Amino acid sequence: MNIALGIDTGGTYTDAVLADHQNGKIYAGTKSLTTRYDLSVGIKKAINGVFADQAHTVLPKNVNLVALSTTLATNSIVEGHGNPICLLLIGYDKSLIINNGFEDELVTKKIEYLVGGHDTLGNELCPLDEVAVKKAILKHKDYVDAFAISGFFGVLNSSHELRVKEMVRELTKNDAGVSLPVTCGHELTSNLNSVRRATTVALNATLIPLLQELMLDVSSTLEQHGIDAPLMVVKGDGSLMKADWAMQRPVETILSGPAASVVGAYHLARKGDVWVVDMGGTTTDIASLSEGHPRINPKGAMVGKFRTMVEAIDVHTAGLGGDSHVQVLYKQSDLIDWVSIGPYRVIPLCILADQYPEIILELQLQLSDEYKDIYAEQFVMLNRKAEYQIPGEDLLLISQLEKGPKLITNLREAIESNNFFIAKQLDKLRAKRLILQSGFTPTDALHVLGKMPGSNNKASRLGAEILAKKAGLSVELFCQKIISNVSDLISTELVNKVLCDEVSEPGWKKESAAFNMLQMGLGNKKTKSLDIKFTLNKPIVAVGAPVEAYFPKSARQLNTDLVIPKYAEIANAIGALSGGVLQQKRVKISPLDGVELGYRVHLPDGVYDFENLEKGVSFAYDNMIEYIRKQADLVGADHVEVKMDRNDQIAVIGIGGGAELFLGSDLIFTATGRPRIAKD
Repeated sequence: MNIALGIDTGGTYTDAVLADHQNGKIYAGTKSLTTRYDLSVGIKKAINGVFADQAHTVLPKNVNLVALSTTLATNSIVEGHGNPICLLLIGYDKSLIINNGFEDELVTKKIEYLVGGHDTLGNELCPLDEVAVKKAILKHKDYVDAFAISGFFGVLNSSHELRVKEMVRELTKNDAGVSLPVTCGHELTSNLNSVRRATTVALNATLIPLLQELMLDVSSTLEQHGIDAPLMVVKGDGSLMKADWAMQRPVETILSGPAASVVGAYHLARKGDVWVVDMGGTTTDIASLSEGHPRINPKGAMVGKFRTMVEAIDVHTAGLGGDSHVQVLYKQSDLIDWVSIGPYRVIPLCILADQYPEIILELQLQLSDEYKDIYAEQFVMLNRKAEYQIPGEDLLLISQLEKGPKLITNLREAIESNNFFIAKQLDKLRAKRLILQSGFTPTDALHVLGKMPGSNNKASRLGAEILAKKAGLSVELFCQKIISNVSDLISTELVNKVLCDEVSEPGWKKESAAFNMLQMGLGNKKTKSLDIKFTLNKPIVAVGAPVEAYFPKSARQLNTDLVIPKYAEIANAIGALSGGVLQQKRVKISPLDGVELGYRVHLPDGVYDFENLEKGVSFAYDNMIEYIRKQADLVGADHVEVKMDRNDQIAVIGIGGGAELFLGSDLIFTATGRPRIAKD
């Protein structure tokens, strides 16, 4: 039997599917709530669900492959919830970074600029200042969860990065001999953009504790079920890697969930030229399929405000989901934004009330006519304990939450704060994943309208009553407008994706004329003399739950067909099972100050010089074929095939183009294979 178990752990739901890995037959699929306080609880429920299905006789011991996709890395970046880290930059010009505003792209405020680094040929510009390195590591080691290292030309000579990594490991060992996680930029990418490489390695460091927690929870749950099979994780390009590799390079799981949803959508809908839109609890992800293949973004994955060097599917990610925070800004009028939806995710009131029924009484107390507090329906609760020192004012706030969720209005009074300062404090603690926030969401609106089942619709309705009163609407009309606005936002994001790909980025909020034309195109505004209609030239395949509530209106607005396939709600888990294994490494060959002086080959273990270009290419080939094959084996590939692509950069010079100048070569080594399965 070729039985595979697919799992998708999203921000709101954890999905599981049991299928035949060879022919794609689906035996069972299920959903359960993602339990952020302990991820293993939701994972266990989902796995229990697929084996409890009476329609099949598959046993846990029959499973010989487990594949996991997750939106946790993507959601963490979009919401700004990464763990605290320190970024060590070697050979970077601090004034250049600051004066050009690049520090905002470096993920963390804990940045140390170190003397050292190499030039464009990999030659050492100046020795590494190990005294300063030691001082920087000791300064931050008790206040961060991980370190990230990037040398200015570290991809051309990694020696300084590797030495700093060695020092981090030596200086951060605890009594058990365990060091803090640390990643080097050259380990993640071969590209030269120094700022984007620093962004990528910093994001990787912030995600390591999150992915380690997830992998350990999944592995423990599989062991409890008696499943002894390789655990693979979906990368952002749709391929697979082993779990232990993912824990070291979690940034490669950016857009893992969207990649799995695209693969799953194609598998379910069997349509090759479509727009795949995956709506989850936190984000809505949009990608185009052409002849069944998603486009890989050559610029690197863009997630939230960060452009990375992670090769992933070309997906547009928006902070819009079923659990996006709904806030009323003004009483409903002709103002452009009377209500905001997202981009931040909160726990829906209906879900919070399932675990803490006492919040219903708190919400009832907020319904007095005179109470118009901006936090009237919003709660906050503890998420996890800090593993580093935190300031006293934060400890005071956290101590108020030890007995359970608390209304922000009551919390503000308890710590004697005001709206401005408590908002900043909550944002800071939420970014560190120490607390979770709850409030009214589109999911709650669906509960109120009876379009989604739930045991605590009362909490949703109370939240709706509080906000509807602020907006000056009836509860039903308020909830209908929320659902309608979500559809408008989905349509807007589809239009954004098309325009960004084929024209330019639209400036809806900057240009009133553009915004009004958008509203006319969506049918929300009319004029006497001009009629505008949008027509999306490919159908929409919608996956996620519950897409039936939002997407029919979007399809009508964009005058296109809508496909909601069977098993759309677990498409990510299905897509997780469909990927292969792929590893790629780029090797650069540079001319040494003129062809007569030779050529330099930049390999992962150092630089090598040759008088003859072809000898250099041959040397690189002999070394990298084995290197990339081992990499594929480490990430869990079987039946590995390796190839090399060569790209010579040559400039034609001189009058009439009679001479050629060699600028360099890129050798791209690619290993592909199937995921290694357990033997029967």
